[in-house]
Amino acid sequence: MSTQSTRLDPASARSEGEGLRRSLKTRHMTMIAMGGAIGTGLFVASGNSIATAGPGGALVAYIAIGLMVFLLMQSLGEMSAWRPTSGSFGDHAARYVSPSFGFAIGWNYWFNWAITLAAELVAAALVMRYWLPDVPAWVWSALFLLIVFGLNALSTRAYGEGEFWLSAIKVAAVVVFLVLGVLMVLGIMGGDAPGFGNWTDGEAPFVGGPMSILAIFMVAGFAFQGTELVGVAAGEAEDPERTVPKAIRTVFVRILLFYVLAIIVIGFLLPYTHPNLLASDIEDVAISPFTLVLQNAGVAFAGSVMNAVILTAILSAGNSGLYASTRMLWSMATDGKAPAWLAKVNRRGVPMRSLLVTSSFGLLAFLTTFIGEGAAYTWLLNASALAGFIVWAGIAWTHYCFRRAFKAQGRPLSELPFRSRFFPAGPIVALIMCLLVILGQGYDAFVTGTVTPMSLLSSYIGLPLFLAFWIGHKLSTKEPAVDPAQADLSRG
Repeated sequence: MSTQSTRLDPASARSEGEGLRRSLKTRHMTMIAMGGAIGTGLFVASGNSIATAGPGGALVAYIAIGLMVFLLMQSLGEMSAWRPTSGSFGDHAARYVSPSFGFAIGWNYWFNWAITLAAELVAAALVMRYWLPDVPAWVWSALFLLIVFGLNALSTRAYGEGEFWLSAIKVAAVVVFLVLGVLMVLGIMGGDAPGFGNWTDGEAPFVGGPMSILAIFMVAGFAFQGTELVGVAAGEAEDPERTVPKAIRTVFVRILLFYVLAIIVIGFLLPYTHPNLLASDIEDVAISPFTLVLQNAGVAFAGSVMNAVILTAILSAGNSGLYASTRMLWSMATDGKAPAWLAKVNRRGVPMRSLLVTSSFGLLAFLTTFIGEGAAYTWLLNASALAGFIVWAGIAWTHYCFRRAFKAQGRPLSELPFRSRFFPAGPIVALIMCLLVILGQGYDAFVTGTVTPMSLLSSYIGLPLFLAFWIGHKLSTKEPAVDPAQADLSRG
């Protein structure tokens, strides 16, 4: 079969979503891919990573996880360019692995981002305390929930525009930080050049040995979560065969520029023993490594500047999280995996019922009124963190099964609009790394000897939930795994 005969027709592509609008342009998709994972993991948690494993250990961990994400995005890009749907990897898993696996992946992803929305609302309230400490946290949580709900309720284009500008601010902030940081490393500004002292003093560059690097794998993995958003957005991209591959190719640039170079710059300018690095916390932007470096560079109001950037990153994560979870819930409803009434789309192409249900989980942020903002933020993150790695593992395995089906049905690879590099090693390596991170969730508790039922519950709660969805669906439907020779390789 020729490539031309299987190419998505633009007219049918626009109507593929049964009411959704393919209105996300190339610049939207590119910025969603560029800014999807830039958040507090980079601006705040990177300092703790350097303090824990040293600049060399943190660099190794972020490069390794960056490589894993690069391989995963190659896999996701191939499947999303072939079949661009809002159900993305949930739909792909059901078609190429098994209906039960797809059911579990879909609900797992919805749960992940719905809970993350609540966590980001809590984080936004914590950040606003920097300027207005006397205003109750629930006021800010409610305000920011209304903002991200409004962007998503207006239209897909409104979400895309909002995410474009929020991500642009984050990208600009990192670029400015890197430029100033390099000038400081070279001694052009901020005093004399620091040299390699921070990479050689004490236990540097590798602090704590291999186990510390393993611990940072998990932190780095959390920081990169969100890169898969481009797969969900593909369902509403104007020209997915062109925009999805282009957006996927920017992932490597982001990994290299935003994370690896940031770790290198911070490692040169701040010693791993700096007390504020170990204490890096979203509740105190003054001890963010980015703030410390900007202060040393003589940037006026560095704390306020970084606080504004971090707030932007949080709103971006909440905006994208609400979009992704809403589209996943809508897709499951259209496929019979969620209540059918959630599949209703309004005249603007917005699945409003799914949006309302998902937004209601943002109300979890109001628990902060009763149990304290910090405790709620920690528990919400623990509840959703593992779900992201499960989805990544699912993407890798689904891609392997997709290619197996392609081969079994005698389809030439020339049909693929975008071809993943390094197959089959790519998805296999990514899958193994994801599984290692999943199994290592309780690393700290086991190493320190503080294992308790509560610590295990908070670390691994996502795994039994995923297995319950998978096994429960399997037992109730009796549907078998997909035969590669019979897999549905239709385009849309």
